[in-house]
Amino acid sequence: MALMITDECINCDVCEPECPNAAISQGPEIYVIDAVKCTECVGHFDQPQCREVCPVDCIPVNPDRVETRDELMRKYEGLMAVKRVEAA
Repeated sequence: MALMITDECINCDVCEPECPNAAISQGPEIYVIDAVKCTECVGHFDQPQCREVCPVDCIPVNPDRVETRDELMRKYEGLMAVKRVEAA
């Protein structure tokens, strides 16, 4: 399940640098999460880091992007493979 940021976001800027997949960016009004890149930190950390640092608890699971832990791991592996190719 990818995460999402709700309109309760206060644009505090703490979540974006915590995302190991660079899935968080500034949107037109609030920060947004790219569901294609979000692995809920699977492969990197035990808990989603954006949720750990969010002071207003505005990062729930996106009900439109339901994924199992195995699917999130496969997404992580795919993202890492792309990163290796880009680095080469």
